[in-house]
Amino acid sequence: MKSLKKILLSLVIAASAGTFSAAALAETDPGRVTYKPEDAIDLVVGKIQLAIDGISKGAAGDEAAALIKSASDLSKEINANDKVDNARAKANRKLKSAATHAKESALQEAEQELRGAKEDFAKLKSLI
Repeated sequence: MKSLKKILLSLVIAASAGTFSAAALAETDPGRVTYKPEDAIDLVVGKIQLAIDGISKGAAGDEAAALIKSASDLSKEINANDKVDNARAKANRKLKSAATHAKESALQEAEQELRGAKEDFAKLKSLI
């Protein structure tokens, strides 16, 4: 009985150590580009500014929605901690709202939502 307990305990310890090392050694896929959180935030803010500029230059609703979608897709690269992720999700809701407005050709509302999202994404740096 004593040896059975020792064997089970060693198996549990070995399994937990194996789990830890797998998480610690995790790497990205070979073809995937990863960004530091600060760089990802800057890229998203830049994409949002491109969308704002496109709307102000008279882009059509579908074109503006495509620009907003690229910013929304890039925002998924912002990985830092739970606070940043929650704030990113709130800011991303504004991007989705802006995309909806752009698809409906309500470009003024889309631009206002984009300006709010840009401010929210810029504030994420203080949470890192």
